[in-house]
Amino acid sequence: MKKILILGAFLLVGVGFAQTTKPVLEQEGNLVKATYYYDNGKVQQQGYFKDGKLTGQWIAFDEQGNKKSIGEYVNGAKSGKWFFWNDKALSEVDYSDSRVAAVKSWAQQAIVNK
Repeated sequence: MKKILILGAFLLVGVGFAQTTKPVLEQEGNLVKATYYYDNGKVQQQGYFKDGKLTGQWIAFDEQGNKKSIGEYVNGAKSGKWFFWNDKALSEVDYSDSRVAAVKSWAQQAIVNK
């Protein structure tokens, strides 16, 4: 039954990311480490499941391998500080009780070589 719950969680996450490459699942103690890939072979996201729920640190990357987001899950819910990167800004999102409590953003400075 536990394996069915874990498989169901993977299917839900996988459908959300619409990828065709199968994830790599590795048992690590009482956790299952999941690594999802883009079609180009680069890692799309990586994190853990426990008892069929997202848990611990999850990291997402863009297709070039640049970090897009990093944060923690507790019992399947986002928790604490999450960071999101894009071309224009770094955003910090604080989660409390699975809800956004605060958001901060910093614009990226252009570096000019002289």
